[in-house]
Amino acid sequence: MSKKNGLHVTRRTAAFMLGATAFGVTGAQAQAWPSKPIRVIVPFGAGGVADVTVRLVTERLADKVGQRFVIENQPGPGGIAAARSVLSAGADGHTLALFSNGTAVSVNMFKDLRFDPLKDFAPISTLGFFDFVLATSANSKYRTLKDLIDYGKANPGKLNVGTVVVGSTQNLSAELLKTTTGLDFRIVPFRNTPDLTLSMTRGDVDLMIDSYSALKSLIDDKQVRALASSGPMRSPVTPDLPTAQEAGVPGYDVTSWNALFAPAGTPADVIDKLQKGLAEVLAGPEMKSRLLELGIEARSTQPQQLRAQLEADIAKWEAVITKAGIPKN
Repeated sequence: MSKKNGLHVTRRTAAFMLGATAFGVTGAQAQAWPSKPIRVIVPFGAGGVADVTVRLVTERLADKVGQRFVIENQPGPGGIAAARSVLSAGADGHTLALFSNGTAVSVNMFKDLRFDPLKDFAPISTLGFFDFVLATSANSKYRTLKDLIDYGKANPGKLNVGTVVVGSTQNLSAELLKTTTGLDFRIVPFRNTPDLTLSMTRGDVDLMIDSYSALKSLIDDKQVRALASSGPMRSPVTPDLPTAQEAGVPGYDVTSWNALFAPAGTPADVIDKLQKGLAEVLAGPEMKSRLLELGIEARSTQPQQLRAQLEADIAKWEAVITKAGIPKN
């Protein structure tokens, strides 16, 4: 080989190596996360507890991951539209889903949900947990939940328990109360919480089950009397309120949650970075205080814990829905 040819080959090799190096840098840059704002699709309307929670948390999470978050509200039956939007965006970590206990309910309420939260999504972390409040009118004769249960046992079919729409977690909580206590009472569904509370203050409903955030102002104004919380232990949101189990309903446990999920196939390092960032944000005293005002106990989980929570809730609500004979949509 001549020197000229050798020089030509050397230059060509150097050019190739330089190009390969440049390509490698470009490829690494293309894979860097996050490279653009991160969307979170929320299956509820703006202004609700879930929406406000995710906005507060992601505002702080943005500092941890180095990119801002954009919240998009896509309310609809079963959270189907929101979930499909997340899946169609791809698994690069730039589009996330907000799921809740309601997602576990939806799995059992729809004949064709069009997505599988366990197979199609990867859990990241919970944002917070909250109980429901079992309450009655301030003018009610029932001073405790035990008073109401004793009356119900002595007077089958006489009690009316109000909740929002059939198939909601609140509604299924009433169904669970019926089966757990063995009481015979009528469950009355309402379109929304204001209609329900109006009916209760008029004395048409003996007991209602709803979130603390929905009832807080009424409790503070002494229009509603909280009798018990729905969780297995006293909530930091209502530390002075006994649980339903303490009040005489052994085994009664309803705890709701909100959490972030990513499409299945999202890189593990992205999931890990999001989870660790959320753990730091949710451990902060300011965030804990702000969410507590909304009736939320700020608490993160590991992805495997969140998956176990979702699996357990799917099984739990399937049993309640089947026993209640609620038809699927």
